[in-house]
Amino acid sequence: MTSIKNICVFCGSSTIVDGKYLRGARDVGAMLARNGYGVVYGGGNIGLMGAAADAALEAGGKVIGVIPKFLRDKEVAHTGLTELHLTETMHERQVGMAERSDAFVVLPGGLGTLAEFFEVLTWKQLGLHDKPIMLVNDFGYWDSLIEFAGHAEGEKFLRASDADLYAVLPGAAALEAHLKRL
Repeated sequence: MTSIKNICVFCGSSTIVDGKYLRGARDVGAMLARNGYGVVYGGGNIGLMGAAADAALEAGGKVIGVIPKFLRDKEVAHTGLTELHLTETMHERQVGMAERSDAFVVLPGGLGTLAEFFEVLTWKQLGLHDKPIMLVNDFGYWDSLIEFAGHAEGEKFLRASDADLYAVLPGAAALEAHLKRL
């Protein structure tokens, strides 16, 4: 195994998404735990966040949640985690997740997931870290984002080398194979 011990998982907290995305999150959570990786995430027990955390716990994994106090009730903080860290702000949450992680996995999600992805991606582009970032494109969820990145590159807002800052993988099995190559 590589020096990667804990992997941060960014994903949605919505409770009304198609069940295929919940299954994809469970597949990733269980796979990470089976392979000995600790899961670091936003600390909620709903949506993809809860699905990934529950699957990792059920597979015997270590799960570390980081959640702002003001979201503890809104995202319904998970009470069965290995560790739960409370922060004052969203920024402290992001920093707390990043500090506890050796790599980042981005599953389908909304604005919060995008904010988390773009923050660690920008930090990597600026040389603030060199941790792997993996975008899991379950069911083509991120296709439009990938297309937009190509557009931004064509308009010279991104460099071609920016695409090398992250890997795009179609699901849990491809993620598992990619992690074994790191």
